[in-house]
Amino acid sequence: MGDLKQHSLIKAQERLRDQVGHALRAALIAGELRPGNVYSAPGLAAELGVSATPVREAMLDLAREGLVEPVRNKGFRITEVSERDLDQYTELRTMIEVPTIGRITKIAKPEQLEALRPIAEEIVTSAREHNLIGYLEADRRFHLTLLALAGNDRLVETVGDLRKRSRLYGLTGLDEAGKLVSSAEEHVELLDLMLSGDAEAAEACMTRHLGHVRSLWAQGRDEPVGRLAARLGGAAKN
Repeated sequence: MGDLKQHSLIKAQERLRDQVGHALRAALIAGELRPGNVYSAPGLAAELGVSATPVREAMLDLAREGLVEPVRNKGFRITEVSERDLDQYTELRTMIEVPTIGRITKIAKPEQLEALRPIAEEIVTSAREHNLIGYLEADRRFHLTLLALAGNDRLVETVGDLRKRSRLYGLTGLDEAGKLVSSAEEHVELLDLMLSGDAEAAEACMTRHLGHVRSLWAQGRDEPVGRLAARLGGAAKN
């Protein structure tokens, strides 16, 4: 029985870490944890009403994703991305993804592309329902799964890394203004163009989409900071 109790305790700790991680991601997306700022695990734990241990574990998970970086004896700094960085990441993504989309349009089977429609529609639904974490997760799955049809695993890894480095912060204001929906709908448009076999139009759509994402990021980083305690506390209880 002692082993079962220990197993249950470990599972409970893992669930709490995941809940805390979800809350911190929500705060990052909302712009309530600001790039460049350093946050301590005890300080965030006090906001959440939990011990520092699951917060520290969750922050280490975020560090592995490149969202934060440890600061010795202080806590974790939210990773900053400059305008120059973002321009360079966007340029690299354009150089890689646009011609790849054109090639996939020519070689992919219709059923392979059609299989992505549920994910494209999930992106739109998440945007309309103001589910920011769902929006970003579905967006990631759509793009990386689509690129995987080119058959180059290293290409997918590279784009995945670029996406993490050029992540979106402060989307709450843009979401409330309805500006994410049009970007979400571009995924369905892209899929339809690829299914029609129009590689040139698909490439143009992808170019426009990346530019749209770049514009959203620039607007999102200027959104006002919300109430961190309220958001973190609510997310941790869900």
